[in-house]
Amino acid sequence: MKHLQWFPGHMTAAVRMMEENLKAVDGVMMVLDARAPRASINEKLSKMFSGKKILYVINKSDLITQKDAIRVVKEFEKEGKTAVSVSAMDKRAVDLLYSKIFELLKEKIERNKLRGMFKPMRIMVTGIPNTGKSTIINALCGVKKAITGNKAGVTKGKQWVRIKELELLDTPGTMPPAFENQTLAKYLAYIGCMNDANLDFGDLAFELIKDLKEKYPELLKEKYSIEDLDKETLQIFGDICVRRGFLMRGGEFDYERCATAIIDDLRKGRIGKIIFD
Repeated sequence: MKHLQWFPGHMTAAVRMMEENLKAVDGVMMVLDARAPRASINEKLSKMFSGKKILYVINKSDLITQKDAIRVVKEFEKEGKTAVSVSAMDKRAVDLLYSKIFELLKEKIERNKLRGMFKPMRIMVTGIPNTGKSTIINALCGVKKAITGNKAGVTKGKQWVRIKELELLDTPGTMPPAFENQTLAKYLAYIGCMNDANLDFGDLAFELIKDLKEKYPELLKEKYSIEDLDKETLQIFGDICVRRGFLMRGGEFDYERCATAIIDDLRKGRIGKIIFD
């Protein structure tokens, strides 16, 4: 599989914009994808925000099991991070997010009150592409104010969104300039955090089948009606082509169409509740 990397020019501008606005905010909300929470952390941004209170929002938690969601939050807390697991599409997420934000900034809010200041807390909302930053903002607002989409790179510039107690700065999804850990990069490619135009879906689906065979064999067997996984990955790929009817003239496997379908099945949760890291 070729080296995975995606850092278009607008991301350089986005990082610069975040640096320029950092002094104007009281805290940071870093939105992660629950299916690959570790891979979702942009370490370059984490270092930039080291002097700020950070709330790690593990979004799309409906796509993993409740057991895994609880485990990830506990692991983050053991590392001294403030974390919350939510699904932005669930109305209960709003109350949970509000409580965590104000818990995180409690000391600053109390100091402001003592000084007779009652201004909204300003939060910068960041994360890699397609983790649901804008969806989180819209959930907190109760109406659609931030631009959303189901592919990476929808938000291109900054947007200030104002609600009663908070002012939220929506920022473009930003990748690290380089991926030293290609395994984590692969996980992000699986779940749609990279530009699909730069990916070879055939290679990606092949790698995904290998990972599912190792981590979630029963889900793989059940989804694609495969009885025997004790075979080469390419053979399993071929079996899925047959099961799904992705065949060309002469009975050859249409790996390209099949690969697209497999990746789509994963991203839409049709294979099952899966976490990669």
